[in-house]
Amino acid sequence: MSDVDVVRQIYEHMDARDFAALFALLDPAVVVTQDDRLPWGGRFEGHDGFAALGLALRGAIESKVTIDAIFEADGDVFEVGRTRGSVVATGVTFDIAEVHRWTLRDGVAVAAHFAIDTEGMLAALER
Repeated sequence: MSDVDVVRQIYEHMDARDFAALFALLDPAVVVTQDDRLPWGGRFEGHDGFAALGLALRGAIESKVTIDAIFEADGDVFEVGRTRGSVVATGVTFDIAEVHRWTLRDGVAVAAHFAIDTEGMLAALER
């Protein structure tokens, strides 16, 4: 399976909330980062860290990622799309551009950086 295929499956398992299958594609020491200005942002390590990120995210927003493209470049896999949803506390809706950069080794993700239009998301969170 190619690295692009692995990343596609990661998103499929996240959507299905199939955590056993998801964690099989994440290295036990995976490192995930996101802008720490976001309520769910920061640095998360390992399967527990990935789960903590998911819980923090779900506590703040309900969202769905729409994938426009997944491709390999510079030795990593990039997912480009949008995250659409609403703020849990207020119901304010958002439609935000996002790019995720995945680093894979031996068929599993060892790192990811989740970049979004942070200013746009912060504005939605503050409304």
